[in-house]
Amino acid sequence: MGSLTTACRSCGFKATESILDLGKTPLANSLLTEAELNRPEASYPLELVFCPSCALVQITETVPPEELFRDYLYFSSFSETLVNRAGVLANEMIQARNLDGGSLAMEIASNDGYLLQHYVKAGVPVLGIEPARNIAKVAREERGIRTISEFFGAELASQLASDGERANILHANNVLAHVPDLNGFVRGIGTVLASEGVGVIEVPYVKDLIDHCEFDTIYHEHLCYYSLTALDTLFRRHGLLVHDVERVPIHGGSLRLFVSRAGEVKVSERVSVLLAEEEAWGVGDIAFYKAFAGRVEALKHSLRDTLGSLKADGYRIAAYGAAAKGSTLLNYFEIGTEMIDFVVDRSTYKQGRYMPGVRIPIRDPQEVLDAKPDFCLLLAWNFADEIMRQQAAYKTTGGRFIVPIPDVRLV
Repeated sequence: MGSLTTACRSCGFKATESILDLGKTPLANSLLTEAELNRPEASYPLELVFCPSCALVQITETVPPEELFRDYLYFSSFSETLVNRAGVLANEMIQARNLDGGSLAMEIASNDGYLLQHYVKAGVPVLGIEPARNIAKVAREERGIRTISEFFGAELASQLASDGERANILHANNVLAHVPDLNGFVRGIGTVLASEGVGVIEVPYVKDLIDHCEFDTIYHEHLCYYSLTALDTLFRRHGLLVHDVERVPIHGGSLRLFVSRAGEVKVSERVSVLLAEEEAWGVGDIAFYKAFAGRVEALKHSLRDTLGSLKADGYRIAAYGAAAKGSTLLNYFEIGTEMIDFVVDRSTYKQGRYMPGVRIPIRDPQEVLDAKPDFCLLLAWNFADEIMRQQAAYKTTGGRFIVPIPDVRLV
């Protein structure tokens, strides 16, 4: 069961304001087995709201993390893009921080070791913290990554610190959005950081979500959607400082934060500039967010009209990427088997299952070449370049992709 959160998850302010209501939807990563097709699916309210006190954008429903993450089907290593960029970042940090055999690289939500494996190769000791037991098992047994299968928070952080586990470099990629207890999580980061340690934290950027109509990144795992303004307030509350920031293109646009203990380093000009830019575009004003719902509705009509016209003309349509964002798009836009014949995904853990809610079957990408659909709706649009490179043969045979975000495009 989920629970409704009426107060801001960061500052506790009680009068949050609605931005977009997506109704009740199934859990985005709860891919169905064939045996589950005859059973009813649980669905939960999905409403996006804004806190005028600290500028945090968030959803109101909290589904217990145990239900969402203990057995998980998203394995990062199936994405070449994620593995390659993780290697680049790890090598940069090793050089910049002079990490060696006496250092510790820690990652919260370390998944299958896609990032920490690069530190291991360089001789830097690692510790992964991954609550999904099935994924942690793969990290330990297939990649030799020392991994704790627990949820990170203030209590675990205290235990790690008392055991001498203090991070010289701490990664947390795309996990801060998943955390119900934001303050306990950030307090825990401060606890496990070594005195001169640095946290490298990536989160999708709310400005890109709004500007590019990335509504499909809204699902129950993603409790919060961050601006630097909201993050700066959150970290300062716990004696931590965002001393540098980068905007990176991954996942439709993200922030990469560099966090340290307050007083240890100077704040870079990039932080000051971005905070000023956010104030200028209205990060703390509900007016900036209000038009978003109307743009999502317009996109819904545009995509449904496009798919309907193609089907009416006799074209066959599949979809690429059994991603969580695809579940939000298909369910809210009411796109099911009447429009999409099947979904393909590289992850062998997803193949043979069905998309939640709409119950479209998930198959191996080879099916695109075998069945030769005329079009593929690109649900994992955030990996468009990688997918199109992998599916060059499909395009050679005349196949085309439909990119749904930020506008419907046929490529």
